[in-house]
Amino acid sequence: MTDTRITLLPPGAAPLDADALALAYSVADRSVPTLRVNFITSLDGSATVKGLSGGLGAPADKLVFDTLRRLSDVVLVGAGTVRSEGYGAMRLSDADVEWREAHGLAAQPAFALVSGRLDLEPTSDVFAKAPVRPLVLTSASAPAGARTALEHVADVISCGEAHVEPQRIVDTLVERGLTQILCEGGPSLFGTFIAADLVDELCLTVSPLLEGGAGIRISHGESDAARRMRLVHVLESDGLLLTRYARRR
Repeated sequence: MTDTRITLLPPGAAPLDADALALAYSVADRSVPTLRVNFITSLDGSATVKGLSGGLGAPADKLVFDTLRRLSDVVLVGAGTVRSEGYGAMRLSDADVEWREAHGLAAQPAFALVSGRLDLEPTSDVFAKAPVRPLVLTSASAPAGARTALEHVADVISCGEAHVEPQRIVDTLVERGLTQILCEGGPSLFGTFIAADLVDELCLTVSPLLEGGAGIRISHGESDAARRMRLVHVLESDGLLLTRYARRR
């Protein structure tokens, strides 16, 4: 027998209420910049069903999704994910707004979109119905015409010269006082953060589904770096595993 320990998670624990769930995903010190990534995957490693991540979700996953947004200073998403997942204006519920204000946070988190080509529609609900003026993070080489159009509806910020640099993304947000960064994808953006060793936490939901198709992974990139994470917790709901991992540094 080796020293390796394998334990069985205890069944029958009391369910978590909203406050307990928020506590389970809280950080010890909000002044310390934290890049947290949230994804869902099938049992066989797919990030989507029929091209959308929503097909993997369940009520418990939505509760965690909403909780992570409630705790964040800024929600960060790649432009491709905004289009493919049909994002509209990012607006928290009245209950979440009340909770944030009671805990000294801004009523709504900021919403930051990453786009090297600025292929975003300025008249979309993402901008037109936004409760807080969105941020668009791009490069200095992005098309000038698209930049001008988006500057009417968002703060457009260069985070690199030829391309968007992951470290510049984080630095730009932190300089604005947005230390708690929640990245909701997509896989390419996640991959760039992994390559730059900027991921502090991964909140990964494992759906009890076998996708069986050609779905993409949760990360994609050129780097083959293996970054060691430590398990913070595992929650369970109707076969769905809700995990939280932190970077082991």
